[in-house]
Amino acid sequence: MRKIAEKVKKAGGTLYLVGGCIRDKMLNIPPKDFDYCITGLSFREFIDLFPEAKMRGNDFPVFILNNVEVALARKERKIGIGHCAFQIETNKDITIEEDLSRRDITINSMAYDLLEEKLVDPFHGEDDCKNKIIRATSEAFSEDPLRVYRVARFAAQFEFTVDEETKKKMQSLKSELISLSEERVFEEFKKALSTRKPSIFFYVLKETSCLDAHFLELANLIGVEQPILYHPEGDAFVHTMEVLDRVAERTDDIEIRFAALVHDLGKGRTPKEILPHHYGHEKLGEECVKDMCSRMKLPNRWKKVGITSCREHMRAGKFLEMKSSTKVDFLERVSKSVLGLNGLEIVANCDKAGKENVSFARLGEEMLKEINGKTLNLQNQDYQKVKEEIRQERIRWIKEKNL
Repeated sequence: MRKIAEKVKKAGGTLYLVGGCIRDKMLNIPPKDFDYCITGLSFREFIDLFPEAKMRGNDFPVFILNNVEVALARKERKIGIGHCAFQIETNKDITIEEDLSRRDITINSMAYDLLEEKLVDPFHGEDDCKNKIIRATSEAFSEDPLRVYRVARFAAQFEFTVDEETKKKMQSLKSELISLSEERVFEEFKKALSTRKPSIFFYVLKETSCLDAHFLELANLIGVEQPILYHPEGDAFVHTMEVLDRVAERTDDIEIRFAALVHDLGKGRTPKEILPHHYGHEKLGEECVKDMCSRMKLPNRWKKVGITSCREHMRAGKFLEMKSSTKVDFLERVSKSVLGLNGLEIVANCDKAGKENVSFARLGEEMLKEINGKTLNLQNQDYQKVKEEIRQERIRWIKEKNL
């Protein structure tokens, strides 16, 4: 890229490294993407200088050059509602400072001059990296509602605090959140669930009164009381966030993390007259998961995982109290689900919050491996008879384990 920078300079322009890779280097995180911005060249001049560059995009072209993305400096003007309603302008007179001013937050609004080996940081992004603060770059922040979810996700990703003025800007964008495409929201949601402490994403949305825009079922958990004996941590929302973070400590599997997020959604629909108890919240939770997944157009696998988590997590926590036949039915049923025995075991133990752990995944896998049609030599017989004989043998097997 240094050779390209020299070629750009001879033509009267400047090549800058921009965006997240500078932030990541400051935070001692290996950069994943390297993006570049050019000032001082027109669109035509760039094309003539680099005819081999491949152009992507229509509204605003980005070029693939030397296997990285290169864009010309640009300005934006909001002309409607939503994430895409912008008029974009590029010309050779736009400065790097003007280009950076349109970016979302200060830690993403830095540039590095490759030839001068100089940081360009007009909005003090380096200081905010050091102080672990997420701060809007400029008033232009309020022109793009997607930035609400990006800020919440970056806060979770880096475990940073969101500046109070930035929170106010986020809150002012709430009415536009519904204009975002499901795909955009899902992308930020998915990235947030992948962080080390995903609860931060949802707490930031709660603090900015934006949680109910897309995560209504989670917002409905706020303030919902639970039996203090079992849940000294507080309301159903706080409990859910704690379970989510505990699961995130145990597994990177995003579907299991989603299962933790939705396991108690039914508590948001518990009739007030029976509070603080939540009898039947498992079934209510299934309906909540269906509603959430349908509205947000989440993957069908996520819906299946969520339904299993709602339906089975209470049973999982009481596995040792079950009679042998119930244990067999439970193990067979959950083993066939997308969440699986291991996934449910993780959710159940994180839900119990340090109380006596349950262990059934390894047992279930061993039972299924040792007791089946092949090991019992029951091929070529009536299906229902085979099924019942396997079940009875598994019940005997469980009893022999003294469980």
